[in-house]
Amino acid sequence: RIARELPNPSIFIGATRDTPHDSLFFDQPLEVGGQRQRRIDIAQKITGLTDVDIVAAERRVRRAVRDAYFGLAYARGVTRQQADALKLAQRLQSIAQARFQAGDIAQLEVTQADLEVARAQASYQVAQQEENVALSDLNALLNEPASAPWDLGDEFSSLPPALLLSDLLLRAGDSNAEIARIGQEKRVQQSQTSLLRAERVPTLDLEFGADMNSHQQGLPGGWDAGGRGQISMTLPLFSRNQGEIAQSLAAETALDDNLAAARRAVDARVESAYYDLDARRTQVRLYHDNLIPSSQRLEEMAEESYRVGKANILTVLGAQHDVQQVEGGYLDSLLAMQSAFAQLEEAVGAPLD
Repeated sequence: RIARELPNPSIFIGATRDTPHDSLFFDQPLEVGGQRQRRIDIAQKITGLTDVDIVAAERRVRRAVRDAYFGLAYARGVTRQQADALKLAQRLQSIAQARFQAGDIAQLEVTQADLEVARAQASYQVAQQEENVALSDLNALLNEPASAPWDLGDEFSSLPPALLLSDLLLRAGDSNAEIARIGQEKRVQQSQTSLLRAERVPTLDLEFGADMNSHQQGLPGGWDAGGRGQISMTLPLFSRNQGEIAQSLAAETALDDNLAAARRAVDARVESAYYDLDARRTQVRLYHDNLIPSSQRLEEMAEESYRVGKANILTVLGAQHDVQQVEGGYLDSLLAMQSAFAQLEEAVGAPLD
């Protein structure tokens, strides 16, 4: 709206003792050379910058919600893990109590089993509170009540889609917010250069009006009242925006260099995030396919051996701790994988799922 505004006219009212006594003139500047249209073009390009900022804000919100979503999924996974650990400890406690009553073990092993139950119970309660904190963080981002429940489904353990690095690099060149902003800034600067060149054409001042109230009108040698008009313009002899145009062209060159540097930096971030995601995906598969099944079988064997009196309680406790450690590592790898995917998506600047 500002760029579309036209110059205001000026009004001149004069009253003198000489004849003609009164005068009334209007001065209207007339822009020529397409200056107004070029101002409008700059304003439209600046509006495009605002659009780029809005898209970048949307990407940041998307990343924040994704991180909070999987943060809650991770917290719920830890809660389930601690609940399972509590069940294992309670089952071990029952076995120890039964063997103590049968006279197979000493009271010390029962005490150790009780201590393990108490430790597992405390860890479970802490995990529940941390889950509540993660839920509150997600709801704060979504502008929902702090305790609003969410069914997250099984997205946490789902592997991200397979992607080609070459395709991601092409998409990043078109969608990355930093590249888009520098490109838009260059278009704004180009429009600014065009306006500076258009302003070399001088603005015309069109004046028109009338002299009035002449007592000598029609007399020989007297003053006539009536319409008057004139046109004036600035002569562009010394200043023709030479410095401003040179400065604007230099700014365009600098933006070209910044754009090239930004493209290389974005390519590097995309490549780094891509290989990090690939490594995290491999780690998740290793935990899921090998480590977790092996540790669970080991725990089951240790528990059964303790049940029949072929192992002591420390062996079972060690196996249970190994299971908890491996399951905790699996949850950590899932969270790291989802975080790596979010980082890759942000580097590309477009949704990838």
